[in-house]
Amino acid sequence: MRYVALMDVPALEQLDRLERLGRDVLDASLLRGDFVLSSGRRSNYYLDKYLFETQPGILRRLAGALAERMPAGVDRIVGTELGAVALAAALSLATELPFVIARKGSKEYSTAKTVEGAFNPGDHVVVVEDVVTTGAQGIMAARQLAAAGAVVLAILAVIDREEGGRDAIEEAGFEFRPLFTRSGLGI
Repeated sequence: MRYVALMDVPALEQLDRLERLGRDVLDASLLRGDFVLSSGRRSNYYLDKYLFETQPGILRRLAGALAERMPAGVDRIVGTELGAVALAAALSLATELPFVIARKGSKEYSTAKTVEGAFNPGDHVVVVEDVVTTGAQGIMAARQLAAAGAVVLAILAVIDREEGGRDAIEEAGFEFRPLFTRSGLGI
């Protein structure tokens, strides 16, 4: 934990709110057992994003905390399909910035878009992720948006499992800003 001067009450309150939010996310979503992750890796724990993203009180607080992590100059928020759509919508409501959804692939019908929602080349965007293991999903979305003409300012995440995602994201040329890390949450 970082040192905070005794007189820095707002910083202490903010740190306490973030710690309580981290505990609430864990209480809602931490499962123990034998799991296969989307990366194909096996894990003895799983953070079920749908268990924390579907709780309005937690989702609202996550949106507020993510809003505090956003870099300046964001025009649009990007949520990755399907897991981060609720986070992107909540962050959109908290910041009053529009959001779009980055699909895993183009639809085989209709418009065949890979980005759903109003989007303009040149928009400065942040990509929102839920739980990052390898970073592949966030990198794919960020590259997809960059190829469409966006300027990707950062990839925000709720939790970094600390299994190489940060390194992969940064090696791909994107800034990474997680709210929590596995070790920080004591998992």
